Amino acid sequence: QVRLVESGGGLVQAGGSLRLSCAASGSIFSINAMGWYHQAPGKQRELVATITGGGTTKYADSVKGRFTISRDNAKNTVYLQMNSLKPEDTAVYYCTAYKGMYGLGPPDYWGQGTQVTVSS
Repeated sequence: QVRLVESGGGLVQAGGSLRLSCAASGSIFSINAMGWYHQAPGKQRELVATITGGGTTKYADSVKGRFTISRDNAKNTVYLQMNSLKPEDTAVYYCTAYKGMYGLGPPDYWGQGTQVTVSS
């Protein structure tokens, strides 16, 4: 089993920045791609970004140019740097991990989520 633990959420003003971290533990040898989803109040969970083991990234159109996903394979950690935050970025952010190489389809593992609130 894989455990994903997020940190770094909080309250920030519009235009500000936050950096989320997610540490993976357990059967990490089974993980290839990693990513982030978010779920805003009253909405479904949506993909934010993914990163392959080799560092290839993919982003939702809504965050392109503002968010950056990265990973440190030595630390089994994935990051989400969020800049120029908007009130509509307010959501619970979930770390995800995939057995597959490219992060396609639904994730195999989920973290517990961390709240990000952006005030206007």
